[in-house]
Amino acid sequence: MSSVAVLTQESFNEHRNGLLPEQSGAAGAGPAAGEEEDALPTYKDAFPPLPEKAASPEGTQETTNAWASKIRPLKSSVITQVFHVPLEERKYKDLNQFGEGDQAKVCVDIMHKTGAHLELSLAKDQGLSIMVSGKLDAVMKARKEIVSRLQTQASATVAIPKEHHRFVIGKNGEKLQELELKTATKIQIPRPDDPSNQIKISGTKEGLEKAKHEILLISAEQDKRAVERVNIDKVYHPFITGAYNKLVGEMMQETGARINVPPPSVNKTEIVITGEKEQVALAVAMIKKISEDKKKNATTIAVEVKKSQHKYVIGPKGNTLQEILDRTGVSVEIPPSDSSSETVILRGEPDRLELFSHLKTLLDFCLKFIFNMSFCLQVHIEFTEGEDKITLEGPTKDVQMVQSQIEAIVTDLVSRMDYAEISVDPKFHRHLIGKGGVNINRIKELHKVTVRIPPDNEKSNLIRIEGDPQGVQEAKKELLELASRMENERTKDLIIEQRFHRAIIGQKGEKIKEVRDKFPEVIINFPDPAQKSDIVQLRGPRTEVEKCSKFMQKIVAEMVENSFSVSVPIFKQFHRNIIGKGGSNIKRYKETNTKIDLPAENSNSEMIVITGKKANCEAARNRILAIQKELANITEIEVSIPSKLHNSLIGSKGRLVRSIMEECGGVHIHFPTEGSGIDKVTIRGPAEEVEKAKQQLLALAEEKQTKSHTAELRAKPEYHKFLIGKGGGNIRKVRDSTGARIIFPTAEDKDQELITVVGTEEAVREAQKELEELIKSLDNVVEDTMSVDPKHHRYFVARRGQVLRDLADEYGGVMVSFPRTGSQSEKVTLKGAKECVEAAKKRMLEIVEDLEAQVTMECVIPQKFHRSIMGPKGSRIQQITRDHNVQIKFPEREDPQGKEAPVQENGEANGEVKEPVDPNAPKKCDVIVLSGRKERCEAAVEALKALVPVTIEVEVPFELHRYIIGQKGSGIRKMMDEFEVNIQVPAPEQQSDKISITGLANHLERAKEGLLERVKELQAEQEDRALRSFKLTITVDPKYHPKIIGRKGAIITNIRTEHDVNIQFPEKNDENQDQITITGYEHKAIAARDAIQAIVDELEEMISEDITLDSRVHARIIGARGKGIRKIMDEFKVDLRFPQSGAADPNLVTVTGRPELVDEAIDHLLNLEEEYMADVVENEAKMAYMRPSGSSAAAMDEQRGPSKGFVVREAPWTTSTEKAPDMSSSEDFPSFGAPVPTKASPWGPKRF
Repeated sequence: MSSVAVLTQESFNEHRNGLLPEQSGAAGAGPAAGEEEDALPTYKDAFPPLPEKAASPEGTQETTNAWASKIRPLKSSVITQVFHVPLEERKYKDLNQFGEGDQAKVCVDIMHKTGAHLELSLAKDQGLSIMVSGKLDAVMKARKEIVSRLQTQASATVAIPKEHHRFVIGKNGEKLQELELKTATKIQIPRPDDPSNQIKISGTKEGLEKAKHEILLISAEQDKRAVERVNIDKVYHPFITGAYNKLVGEMMQETGARINVPPPSVNKTEIVITGEKEQVALAVAMIKKISEDKKKNATTIAVEVKKSQHKYVIGPKGNTLQEILDRTGVSVEIPPSDSSSETVILRGEPDRLELFSHLKTLLDFCLKFIFNMSFCLQVHIEFTEGEDKITLEGPTKDVQMVQSQIEAIVTDLVSRMDYAEISVDPKFHRHLIGKGGVNINRIKELHKVTVRIPPDNEKSNLIRIEGDPQGVQEAKKELLELASRMENERTKDLIIEQRFHRAIIGQKGEKIKEVRDKFPEVIINFPDPAQKSDIVQLRGPRTEVEKCSKFMQKIVAEMVENSFSVSVPIFKQFHRNIIGKGGSNIKRYKETNTKIDLPAENSNSEMIVITGKKANCEAARNRILAIQKELANITEIEVSIPSKLHNSLIGSKGRLVRSIMEECGGVHIHFPTEGSGIDKVTIRGPAEEVEKAKQQLLALAEEKQTKSHTAELRAKPEYHKFLIGKGGGNIRKVRDSTGARIIFPTAEDKDQELITVVGTEEAVREAQKELEELIKSLDNVVEDTMSVDPKHHRYFVARRGQVLRDLADEYGGVMVSFPRTGSQSEKVTLKGAKECVEAAKKRMLEIVEDLEAQVTMECVIPQKFHRSIMGPKGSRIQQITRDHNVQIKFPEREDPQGKEAPVQENGEANGEVKEPVDPNAPKKCDVIVLSGRKERCEAAVEALKALVPVTIEVEVPFELHRYIIGQKGSGIRKMMDEFEVNIQVPAPEQQSDKISITGLANHLERAKEGLLERVKELQAEQEDRALRSFKLTITVDPKYHPKIIGRKGAIITNIRTEHDVNIQFPEKNDENQDQITITGYEHKAIAARDAIQAIVDELEEMISEDITLDSRVHARIIGARGKGIRKIMDEFKVDLRFPQSGAADPNLVTVTGRPELVDEAIDHLLNLEEEYMADVVENEAKMAYMRPSGSSAAAMDEQRGPSKGFVVREAPWTTSTEKAPDMSSSEDFPSFGAPVPTKASPWGPKRF
């Protein structure tokens, strides 16, 4: 048999000194030694043996019991469970994708979600075995996921009574969650308002059965339980509960049911009993019996007690009522606090109520009870309200006894209690009490006092505080502080536009939190967004509210200032220039701290909106207008027109002014804000168009001043373009001949047929007549033909007939039909209104004439420039094509590899003779072909050549090149984006001063100026750096360096900031430890030196004195985290140095400062030492009694004697011939791998 020795805590405590307690007195041999040996534990007692496999049940039981109390079994935190999914229930049955596909993804997802480890394997029957390892919670969650995602789901319903559903759900849904995890199912319980009692379960077949079983078990358990509600009059509830709920507690203990009686403050008569059916029935019977007995036997007495004295009847927390019920069996019914009744009803059995018959009032009883007097005394006690007098009436002997008791109580109260009365305005009483009494209860508990605040109906401002004298004074002080703070409290309403509320509050309330942190005593309330209110309420101390109000008004003023916006009309074609390459220009404008919004590309709007401060918006507006002015011949003029005519000139929805802007080439006309009284109207655009618009505005204004008339007529929308004519030619003729203005509808107008005529009555009549004739002729459809050479037909029908569509749009929807391709016919048919057909025919003849006169011209530009000439997405070429009405074709790109020329023999190749190539002839890849009229082609060639990049060189000192490039090339990139050029800086090894600028000729000059301006800035910076590098050295004794630096560098940082210099102190290993170096502008360095010298002069005037302070009080003087010593140093303006640990004199303290301040500080320190030493001496005296002296401890050790170790009887090594194992023996303790012969051992058989 093998045994393991286990040393218990008890054995160890008894034997740690080698002797048992009762043996400590033994000092000899003989009988005493025998007794000592008998007292030793046996080996089996100290080390119970482990059970053998073949041991008997009895033996096993004994052994188990021996070990059970010693060892607690440990459970592994990681468990493993195996789940099996049959083939027919598998959701994924593709056997070829085992370990892959959706099934594998689901498993990985389950592992990530639950933290459990999953291993899958296929059984012979193709069922899926899943081994899940992990913590219990993770395994259960993984099981639920496996069942729902890897196993096909079934569903079932189970019906249980509706009232049992809540038991299935459990508290906060915990029972339901546990049930779902346990059964790996989804359980759906109908809502409380749903009359159905069916519970739906979904999951695997096995899970469904388990869940059903569990739910039915819960329902069956609840079937055994019952709930009874018994209505008992409220007046009999105290007799059912008994005093201190003793009676109801006894009933619950006796019956086993739970009885819930509503508290006195709740006006309910219903008593609820829950439990097993038999228990509930027994409890109901007992309650009804008590109720019926009291109804039969109980009578009442009505007693009048002043409302203000009800609290004495009730007692603290109702204790007096409970004790009266306990000692007399009488229930006292107090009217509610909100009732004006002063009648108190006593209810009980007649013999019980007799006790109160000799009392004048119920208050007498309560007072006697309070004073702990016998109820048999026939004494009436009356407290005279408003006077310091108590009146006693009754037999002389009883009165004397009561008087002596009251006097004893009063003496005791006066000796240990105090009171104070304070006057506080009643309007602040509820604030002193706080919500739910939180403030007053805190003061009561903190200072152990009682505080009486008069009720509102008394309208008294006197508050009485009673309790311990110190507590009374502290509570009085705190209450007065609270009242003073409330008197000083103010509520202020700020009017802030609601649109700013969200910005003030900030994202997730971050900004308003900063304001509240800045003014913690101020409560800031914003209105609900739904209220549409602008009032923000501030409440708190008057001064803090004023400060917070000013601060918030400043924030609002900044927001108002920053929300100014201005709209700038910029011609649509210049918007991309405003944005700049990669948004470079727009970023530059945002440096003005403004927000710039451009209209969408597909929008017809030309307005750019700038938002920010007014001055910044104006600056950004001027910059944008300057760019437009630079890009085009844009002028701006102001026209004076009386403000009263502005609305009539603008027209309905701006139609009139819009027609002038469209007619005059899209100029911008800006009228001042309505009601401003300003007469100036601004016109901006190309010079010629601006002048034209000015004349039209003035003419229209003159018409409006004399007499204005309006007429309307209608025409089909497709006729409008023809009526307007090319470039507005037709409509201009009508206006010139009649003097009337014709306004056509815009795309936004609903009525697209309405045409408005404005002017004098006569002019409108004539214009209307002409237009009506034109419209009538347009309605007269005719068909005409013309001859067009077949070679030109392709031009008209190319690009899906774009030219024909343009003709139809321009000339009232005229239809043009060309003959079929290949027919060689010249006949072209035109169909439409007579005027439109004639105009279209004329235009087609012009096009044919242009085609006949078309020439082809070549423009030689090196291929390397072609991409820059085309511009982004070919925009530049498209512009030239539109402006000059020519066709431009670029050559194919040259193959950079180049093909080898065929080998020639005797000057021939492939039987053909090649003429020698002219070396001066241009390469095909450099030739751009233009087609169109000669004069137009020539103008287009000039425009193309103007787009060829030009390179110039600018001289810039080499040492400035790296500053021009900037960090990671940011500087040079900014300039290239700004001026739309390419700037090349030579490599550093070239040491060249030349910087190349490549770009369009009109951009180069601006780029050169910008570069030279940057050079000037850099040279100015160099000069400034030279001035800033002035160095100055000052000699200062190193002992003053820490003082000059200051705490956490505060003093030296202040000097550096104030004088804008760099101050360098010597390093530890520097030779000149007294040298301080100052770097900066010369005059600032001198000023900083003077500031340091002033500090040094002040330090040199200081003295140092050493005083002796007992080291035991050093920690008290220094204080927590140096708080105490800092306070002394700040108060007396001195420096204190305490000795370090291990110093020769631990009591020596050095005080440094001005002589008079040092003396004051020393006196203060000595006073502190005297005060603290008294505490130290007292504490040491106490400690002397709290621990044994060293000599007595040593004596105890001597009595014990030397330790003998842990001794047991009947050990295996004493009952055998063999000795105990020798630890030094390699035979008893062999090394690993060494062969050792087996031998019998008293320790039991060896196990391997």
